[in-house]
Amino acid sequence: MKSNLLFQAFTKFFLGVILLGTLVFLPAGSFHYWQGWLLMGVLFIPMFIAGLVMMVKNQELLRKRLNAKEQEKEQKTVVALSGLLFIAAFVVAGLNWRFQWCVLTNWAVWVAAALFLLCYGLYAEVLRENTYLSRTIEVQEHQKVIDTGLYGVVRHPMYMATTVLFLMMPLVLASPISFAIMLLYIPLIAKRIRNEEAVLEQGLEGYGEYKQRVKYKVLPFIW
Repeated sequence: MKSNLLFQAFTKFFLGVILLGTLVFLPAGSFHYWQGWLLMGVLFIPMFIAGLVMMVKNQELLRKRLNAKEQEKEQKTVVALSGLLFIAAFVVAGLNWRFQWCVLTNWAVWVAAALFLLCYGLYAEVLRENTYLSRTIEVQEHQKVIDTGLYGVVRHPMYMATTVLFLMMPLVLASPISFAIMLLYIPLIAKRIRNEEAVLEQGLEGYGEYKQRVKYKVLPFIW
């Protein structure tokens, strides 16, 4: 199992590197797009480290994170639309840099990169707190409600971290146009959360009571 999981993890990782590089640098028409390299670094270096840690300490969690095949029909639609949104945002970012339509200043890019890494830290903390985390919507055997740490503040701290991560990506790429495109991710993740909570409330004991205790879904005092 370990060798197969390792092969699967490395394959998906390198395919992700190639795909993102193609979507960013091909439209840019140059490898001198330094903001593209910056995004590749802040995204894939922590991802590689996190993968190694999970491989050593929690292979089952890594297996769950690698499984992206949704069973819920509604979630398949959300995933497909999200994929198209990301492709559009990355391609437009490359074109934006190539033709210099509206490029952010360097300091704004670095601030976005710092926020990106901060949210990556939150993402890692959520993975530490909740070993049931899967990339698909499901109720797992022996799963229980997690209500400590960040889960005592909002019901979906993973979405809190990843939503900010995704919104920072276009800014790291110095493209406010792509940021405007990526804002469309918010209604998509809201739709995903509604469906996920319906599944959890139906199949996970105690989730209804947890919803009553923790009022906010993603952002404290806001959402």
